[in-house]
Amino acid sequence: MSVYVGIDVHRKRSQIALVGQDGEVQVNRNVPNSVETVLGVIGDLPIGTPVAFEAAYGWGWLVELLEDYGYEPHLVHPLQCKAIASARLKNDKVDAATLGQLLRADLLPEAWIAPLDVRQQRALLRRTLLRNRVHAVLADLGHTRPTGGCFTGPGRVWLAGLPLPDASRHVVDDLLAVMDALQPPIGVLDKELAALARGDPRTTALMRLPGIGTLTALAIVAEVGDISRLPSARNLASWAGLTPTVRNSDRTVHHGHISKQGSPWLRWIMCEAAQTAKRHPLFAPGYQDMTRRRGKKIATTAVARKLLTHAYHVLREVHDQQATSHHKPGVHRFTQTATHSG
Repeated sequence: MSVYVGIDVHRKRSQIALVGQDGEVQVNRNVPNSVETVLGVIGDLPIGTPVAFEAAYGWGWLVELLEDYGYEPHLVHPLQCKAIASARLKNDKVDAATLGQLLRADLLPEAWIAPLDVRQQRALLRRTLLRNRVHAVLADLGHTRPTGGCFTGPGRVWLAGLPLPDASRHVVDDLLAVMDALQPPIGVLDKELAALARGDPRTTALMRLPGIGTLTALAIVAEVGDISRLPSARNLASWAGLTPTVRNSDRTVHHGHISKQGSPWLRWIMCEAAQTAKRHPLFAPGYQDMTRRRGKKIATTAVARKLLTHAYHVLREVHDQQATSHHKPGVHRFTQTATHSG
């Protein structure tokens, strides 16, 4: 008889429920998070057994464990799992069993599980985005970076003498202090990231867009993963949480603030890139018009979404060209323009 597994994952412990084909809960046990303890509950189940768990804090280890031992992982979108969110009785046992029951009924709202190499690239990049935060503070105040960059010797002297408001000066100084403490590992990471950028045509193509440098391009590639899984630019914007919420009542439609659901890292990096892109001729007219009507913050978010739309078309073009080159040996074509409409 088939068995379906639901796991309510927490930082230190997890609740594991085994649900049979008939819907009966066979096991519902709370265990510490480790390979041995989890396998102590599910280790005797056949290879290919489906396992559902929410996209909670620190789920990467569980994916690797399940994949290594031949189980079928299903990552659940927590905000869309209404059966759990609306349950009157809320505890770990109920949540784990509900995940198993939804898996058995094929009713899970699933999220994409990024492959291990993509997760590793994300981890690498997320440690090196301090520089982008400094750039964002400067861009927001209208300061242009010096030719040699902000983090060389002359650049640091320039930063130290830059007249900044007190709050911005504290932010920049704190970020620089953290960067100084992390300088040895960051130097190693910079070399690894430069090698990654040179070897990936997607990164090269994205860097032709305004506001997108090496780190930003690599971050977009790492967060998005396989672009073919997203059918449109709107899907990507929605996945980044950059689309407005919509509420319908009778014939009235209300558009609210952006959803902020999906990848917070992709949303953040696009908003940082928008701080520079909004001054580019491609985006400046729309940004200025939106600023007059809705204010700077909403206007910058609108630029972030438009920039992500352009990024989608760039990534899709590179993907399609690579697919074509696989069918036609010896043909290598890369994107030549970054001004796609969308």
